[in-house]
Amino acid sequence: MKLILFEDAVAFRDRTQSHLLHYPAEHNLLLGIQSALIRAPESFVSPPDLLVVESAGRLQAVGTRTPPYNFVLSKVEDFAALELMADYFHAASTALSGINSFASEAQAFAQTWQSLTGQSSLLKMHLRIHQLTQVRSQDRAQGYLRVATRRDRLQLLQWSKAFSQEALGDIEGDIERILDLQLKRQNLYVWCDGQIVSMVAGRLSQPGGGRIGPVYTPPEFRRRGYATACVAAISQMLLDKGAQRCCLFTDITNPTANHIYQTIGYEPVCDWHDYRFV
Repeated sequence: MKLILFEDAVAFRDRTQSHLLHYPAEHNLLLGIQSALIRAPESFVSPPDLLVVESAGRLQAVGTRTPPYNFVLSKVEDFAALELMADYFHAASTALSGINSFASEAQAFAQTWQSLTGQSSLLKMHLRIHQLTQVRSQDRAQGYLRVATRRDRLQLLQWSKAFSQEALGDIEGDIERILDLQLKRQNLYVWCDGQIVSMVAGRLSQPGGGRIGPVYTPPEFRRRGYATACVAAISQMLLDKGAQRCCLFTDITNPTANHIYQTIGYEPVCDWHDYRFV
């Protein structure tokens, strides 16, 4: 078993993409990062860590870290691969912020990291990956969808901060940079009903797949079907553009959001854990 490091994103994609596409919904985040590293490298503030562990030519694990974000880990064939990855970060004196992966893989890596460094971990979020292949027809909320523009920036910045605080418990440091990139690439949308009342990001992010999120409706506009209409419209748009599937993450502690997405046609695929190292 050996660890392989990649400096070139294209070479990393060529080595790992077919492996990740065996489980495209489960690996939608990794595949999306992989695509963005090639298509929009300016999105990333620091060089990424691109790791593969293989044995006898067979991939055992794939991992990506784009600072300052958590290490993101694929399904793992042999959990001994986690020791090689953890050793690499430890030897490089890397201050890992956390691990995002499937429940078993995330827990195992967190335990491996604690054994190596003494750092404990905290389960920050218990998420669930959902997949849609066909949008279910339903009554549409009043209003219409449009691409967000620079004129919406101040309002959307306030909403982005509110979403981050509500979903993550804090405000991410580069939230303005991310918003400006979304506006520039025109993959952020708003629902309008006299005024903008909801926002959703959506983009083609991998071969045959699209990703939805974040989705945010301020409290004063909730329970009117705006988020449902937003997500349904973006999902259909991505399918019309050639996506075979759309994926999104939900917080399992938010039954309202989970119900909304399932009425549109999203079905649960697997659980996903976000651990922070403390």
